[in-house]
Amino acid sequence: MFKAEIWLRMSMVKGLNTAQRMKVGEYLQGYADIHPDVLMAGGLNKKQCQQFISPLNEKYINATLTWLEKDAHHLLVYGDSDYPKQLTYISSAPLLLFATGDISTLSQEQIAMVGSRNFSHYGERWAKSFTKELVQAGLIITSGLAIGIDGICHQSALNSKGKTIAVLGSGLENIYPRRHCDLAKRITEEGGAIVSEFLTTALPLATHFPKRNRIISGLSAAVVVVEASLRSGSLITARYALEQGRDVFSLPGPLGSPTSEGTHWLIQQGAYLVNKPQDIIEQIRSSLKWLPMSRSASVAFTQSESSLEMPFPALLSSIEYEATPVDLIAQRTNQPVSQILIQLLDLELEGWVSSVNGGYIRLK
Repeated sequence: MFKAEIWLRMSMVKGLNTAQRMKVGEYLQGYADIHPDVLMAGGLNKKQCQQFISPLNEKYINATLTWLEKDAHHLLVYGDSDYPKQLTYISSAPLLLFATGDISTLSQEQIAMVGSRNFSHYGERWAKSFTKELVQAGLIITSGLAIGIDGICHQSALNSKGKTIAVLGSGLENIYPRRHCDLAKRITEEGGAIVSEFLTTALPLATHFPKRNRIISGLSAAVVVVEASLRSGSLITARYALEQGRDVFSLPGPLGSPTSEGTHWLIQQGAYLVNKPQDIIEQIRSSLKWLPMSRSASVAFTQSESSLEMPFPALLSSIEYEATPVDLIAQRTNQPVSQILIQLLDLELEGWVSSVNGGYIRLK
């Protein structure tokens, strides 16, 4: 079994965090014939062995393996030399990243620029202006390829002869939104990269987008919110940034504008009120820089950071970014359902999880 296939199958095994998947995956590298006895010796239980050997989405794994055979298509595994170092320091770092384009840009200094899909002329003007100056300062612009401010920032970076990175909430063979297919192609052709943690055939499901926002902020030195309503997904990115120790900058907007309510709220919560791009450049260039860390140390850092910050860490670690049934959560935590439901209510009120059809999903 090829190395890439082992990692793809490991990503399908439930009930393991990134560190545990890494440990098992590395153990399996030494075996040409992987069967249940080998898997169990590596640390998987019977159900997890079945998930590895016969995953529900095996045909999509095969499609992804075919995709990886093409030039400039890459699989980045947590801890490998080409996996972005700054991303290894966040909690819930993805085990795998699929990328196309110049993957060296992923490890260079980046600024995330995000904002409303329903942008105003004011937001468009300042998104272009800030992007241009940040690019001229040698920074790479990272965003989510969405309609609105995201797309404007990507385009402005390219028009300013800079590089930009798009993080998708879908697989790389399902560029979303479709109207940005040409923009995605231009990003890779002009020295940038497109990345996703989802199998290349994955659809743009609603639950994928809050999850991918942690990668946008995790790749970046700071997050700039240009425009946002109070219900904007940009606020999720800003929240992830704060949890990850990244600076958050927010542009003030016109009073009474719905697309400025979110940015004003961020300023009230302590985000930097930014008047000009130079404010951002000076702040990040004077901040502490990430230093190289061994793989084992970075995993330990991620785990200890997670357990210090999260309420009910054992419970949260058992809830995935896709619908997780309550009985499965109870089984994983070895607690009665009645007690689980009380804790889940607390977590939902604090914005950590959300109840959906089929159980609960983790939001951060």
